[in-house]
Amino acid sequence: MIENSSQSVKEISEDKEIESSNLEENTSGITKEEDLSFDQKDIPSADSSSSRRNSDLENAGFTQEEFASLLGKYDYNFKPGDLVKGTVFALEPKGAMIDIGAKTAAFMPMQEVSINRVEGLSDVLQPSESREFFIMSEENEDGQLALSIRRIEYQRAWERVRQLQKEDATIYSEVFATNRGGALVRVEGLRGFIPGSHISARKIKEDLEGEYLPLKFLEVDEERNRLVLSHRRALVEKKMNRLEVGEVVVGSVKGIKPYGAFIDIGGVSGLLHISEISHEHIETPHNVLNVNDQMKVMIIDLDSERGRISLSTKALEPEPGDMLTDPQKVFNKAEEMAAKYKQMLLEQTDENEEQSAEITESV
Repeated sequence: MIENSSQSVKEISEDKEIESSNLEENTSGITKEEDLSFDQKDIPSADSSSSRRNSDLENAGFTQEEFASLLGKYDYNFKPGDLVKGTVFALEPKGAMIDIGAKTAAFMPMQEVSINRVEGLSDVLQPSESREFFIMSEENEDGQLALSIRRIEYQRAWERVRQLQKEDATIYSEVFATNRGGALVRVEGLRGFIPGSHISARKIKEDLEGEYLPLKFLEVDEERNRLVLSHRRALVEKKMNRLEVGEVVVGSVKGIKPYGAFIDIGGVSGLLHISEISHEHIETPHNVLNVNDQMKVMIIDLDSERGRISLSTKALEPEPGDMLTDPQKVFNKAEEMAAKYKQMLLEQTDENEEQSAEITESV
């Protein structure tokens, strides 16, 4: 019995050693596969250069520079004044929500949707539409940016207007209002002003609303937000294309000033200066002319840059002082005197050319 007990104890002991050995092997396997503990000191910071090894990218298929460039595409750094591509995903009563890839959807107020007057957002934008937007401000406390389309249109409108002025183009625009100083129009969405002195003498300012007028640019100043135009200059230029210096035209006295009279010649106004009325001295134009007088005048200068036509009756006088004593005689012989005036201009031109040639040869 004792031997058998001893043998049993020995067998039991051997069995436990086997079980213990198997347990160690199993535990060792579990440790190798599932032990996820780590030492804090071995973890580099996300900013640490030691965490960025060249060897890590050697087999990645692209260089470090390419990787940095790729990351840069997702580094959104929005600043006021920037243009950004965005997609409309919601139209609301007070504005539109725009996805520009930022952490929070951007917002465009209703008043920033267009440089022109619109009834609603849907007149300009549609859901899912993608386009450029102007960033107006920094992120607010909710991380939201404010956007604008109007600012983009405003900048581009001034660019187009400056180009039109550079080309000295004639444009057509509708008068939408008048005031004491003149008339208001819109050019490329910008508000323009036509001074009363630059509206045709044949046009009554109060009756211009709704009428389309040919216009020339007088002043284009984005910094001061000033856009000034001239209806008179556009008409004068058009008229000038059919006029020439030395030509006699029929006109009507529209206004008399101490320095001369304004003569309407087919829709445009020319100035008959007091010094060009007669060879004789005149105290005031009122002594010779009356408003609404019909008369013949000769064109002595065409200034398309300033839209001015200079006129003369002095050059049409057969004898000095005839405009004071017998104006009808002046008008009857106007074409004859104008022909002599043109001949005189041609002779002066020939003399000037000869003098220029002589100076050139002597040099």
